[in-house]
Amino acid sequence: MKNTSRDKKLGRMAMLIDGDNAQPSLIVKLLAEAGKYGSPTIRRIYGDWTTPQMNGWKECLNNHAIQPIQQFRYTVGKNATDSALIIDAMDLLHSELVDGFCIVSSDSDYTRLATRIREEGIFVMGIGQRKTPKPFVNACNVFIFTENLTDDIDDNKISEAGKEPATGPNAGSQSRPNPVPLLKEAFTMSADEDGWAHLGTMGTNLRQLDPSFDPRTFGYGQLSQLIKAHKDLFTIRQEDDKGPSAVYVKRKSNRRNARPKQGKPEKEANKV
Repeated sequence: MKNTSRDKKLGRMAMLIDGDNAQPSLIVKLLAEAGKYGSPTIRRIYGDWTTPQMNGWKECLNNHAIQPIQQFRYTVGKNATDSALIIDAMDLLHSELVDGFCIVSSDSDYTRLATRIREEGIFVMGIGQRKTPKPFVNACNVFIFTENLTDDIDDNKISEAGKEPATGPNAGSQSRPNPVPLLKEAFTMSADEDGWAHLGTMGTNLRQLDPSFDPRTFGYGQLSQLIKAHKDLFTIRQEDDKGPSAVYVKRKSNRRNARPKQGKPEKEANKV
């Protein structure tokens, strides 16, 4: 079984793009995201290149060495692109030419493909919109929402990470989900006997719980910043002498739930 951990970068990856379900304006960021996990040596995009909606892709194909795969639509309203992509993916899987796959689409039709690849012990990442059905998201090792690639997150602005993310009517047009339940669960999975959890281990377990977990979804560029924003729940310790990756997290005790001290009943206390 091949290593699917982000701690060790994969070798060759196949990036397979569903041209009907992806944005050409994001191609640079798509390649950058895939490059965090491996080297996308095989780059293919599938679609009917005789239709006007594919024109936006034509300008960037040569610049980024992406091979267009022609797939005619045999019936109006039917998408044959997914079948061509799936066939190519299975051919690549059995040829053992790559160590991982990146499927760029928001289409749930690729759920079984992602599951089948993972059954072989091969890493699968998906990239698509937040509307992507959950079964496809969960079938991948990692899933990146394209909205997180378009959000302008400034790490310097988030340096005051002791504050909660903005909420309420003035928080912006798009409300963000609550990360606390996932953070608590990942901490429980990661904590040692002393009650400390390594930040990297927490990150790995967060991906296990939800492949689409991404600090950018909650308005933060890094996991450490997201945790610092919830200073009422967690404390962070960094051991500088062990390197920048030696960061640990501890859950703060909930004093409100602590049992009150036992004392004499009021009636007994007033007895003479």
